[in-house]
Amino acid sequence: MPEPLKITILEGDETGQELLDQAVRVLDPEVTGLPLELERFDLSLENRRATQNGVVSDAAAAMRTCGFGIKAATITPEGADDVGSPNRILREEVDGKVIVRTGRRIPGVTPIAGVHYPISIVRMAIEDAYGAKQWREGDAGAADEVAYRTEHVTRSTCRAVSEYAFRTARAMQARVYGGPKWTVSPVYEGMLKEEMDAAAARHPDVAYEPVLIDATYAGLVSGAADEPLVVPALNRDGDCLSDLVLPMFGSIAGAESVLLAFDDNYETHVAMAEAPHGTAPALRGKDVANPMAMLLASGAVLRHAAERGHPGAERASRAIYESVLEAIATGIKTPDLGGHAGTTEFTDAVIERITTKIEVWSTLGTGG
Repeated sequence: MPEPLKITILEGDETGQELLDQAVRVLDPEVTGLPLELERFDLSLENRRATQNGVVSDAAAAMRTCGFGIKAATITPEGADDVGSPNRILREEVDGKVIVRTGRRIPGVTPIAGVHYPISIVRMAIEDAYGAKQWREGDAGAADEVAYRTEHVTRSTCRAVSEYAFRTARAMQARVYGGPKWTVSPVYEGMLKEEMDAAAARHPDVAYEPVLIDATYAGLVSGAADEPLVVPALNRDGDCLSDLVLPMFGSIAGAESVLLAFDDNYETHVAMAEAPHGTAPALRGKDVANPMAMLLASGAVLRHAAERGHPGAERASRAIYESVLEAIATGIKTPDLGGHAGTTEFTDAVIERITTKIEVWSTLGTGG
């Protein structure tokens, strides 16, 4: 019997927590056949305030140790003196460099702009516009009041984004497409373009088409995505691109988001998966929210565990991915995808399919 796979579970707020509960149901060893050890941390707004974000640092430390995490959506309060965003703390404390969000065709859901092939957005997880110092000078409300912001990017982060984008493109048999506005900002945004060019030289077998960010947006909705694409991006550009690309396939709840930290060889040593959407307070307690992204987040973490050589993780990951998509293909859809299934009903259907797949694969003596 292999050692249990340790995963850090980061609990959250409102509908985010309800969807995390569904993801944990899917991870049950009785479902996947994979021994797991789950360590839970309460990252609800109430507990973050009570611990002054100490619980966030504790969760980050646990992920650095085990290498894997699944996080619920959390509330970020608006007050400048409040506890702020746990995501920022987690990214900094695990040294996360890259966030990957992949839009993919959802069976039975008509995509926008005729997009059928997967599109992965590989963006910076830190730096750029987020966390920048901001201030204003002059009389408040006066016509000559000036607002300032200091942003920065480091070459190490640009290199991590570029290298991972090309490795992902090779795995997907995709084209690396897009880029920053390097013509207008050759010093700042040009650093990412330099690293993209350098990565292209290291990976000559990967198709590469650098395109300015504004043209990237236009291309994504006008036919450029005629094959799988990987789009490397600055932090804020990537955030905006993700919110464009995922709904093009039907729903922002249709794909997982994965934060990655790397070793010196750009091999993943921390992978934290979550849904790309927020806490959806209007859906709380109604059992109608789409759990697809959180279920796929579970599959993503197991996929990264498989890459680290954990026995059984690849089979369990594949079973989750296939079962989620098959459930939708057979017409079991939540309201955001035009169906009538509730959150629990959808997850029940996925669990039934996972257990069947695992049993059949075991009977055939295959890993799926």
